[in-house]
Amino acid sequence: MKTLIVTGGFLDMAFALSYVEQQKFDYFIASDSGLHFFAASGLPVHEVVGDFDSADAKELQALQQNADILFHTYEPQKDETDTEIALKLAITRGSTQIHILGGTGTRLDHVLGTVHLLGLALQQKIPCYLVDAHNRIRLIPEGSTVLQKAEQYGHYTSLLPLTTKVCGVTLTGFAYPLEDGTLETFSSLGVSNEIVEQTAQITIKNGVAVLIESKD
Repeated sequence: MKTLIVTGGFLDMAFALSYVEQQKFDYFIASDSGLHFFAASGLPVHEVVGDFDSADAKELQALQQNADILFHTYEPQKDETDTEIALKLAITRGSTQIHILGGTGTRLDHVLGTVHLLGLALQQKIPCYLVDAHNRIRLIPEGSTVLQKAEQYGHYTSLLPLTTKVCGVTLTGFAYPLEDGTLETFSSLGVSNEIVEQTAQITIKNGVAVLIESKD
């Protein structure tokens, strides 16, 4: 099951609608003010989670009148963000692929927190993508990951360590190749690479990296 989570960060409506049309999702979850996307677009939403401290009251009330939508309401004082709750819900619902829209924006604390949350899906071996109009972000675990130039999200690719060290990193098919290298925190090695072959490959022996594909 291919699941979309829309959360309460910055959301380009035109891009989001286009992305939904292209991706053909099976299940939709709104996280707090992410419900605005569904209220404004008229697209169906299956479940809504959050404390609703940042949601529009009229939009919330309108959706609550739909008996087909399942609501999960939480207190504002909690240890988990609404996005974390939504992601855990998507996992328990049996999602085989998860995409998050509205997870980026000016609140860098939330952006970084959501990047870390991708690890929840990684632990369950579920592909999970944090996407906006300019970037697609995912986690790359140990092993080999193949990238097709024809399918890349943007012109630039950056590989950054999520764990303290990412060891045994080999990059082939990139403008800046790497052979059995190490990515470490407090270093910008891995930023702004480019795929130059039809097929590129990332191999990691130990650790977890963040792959960011950027259009600009």
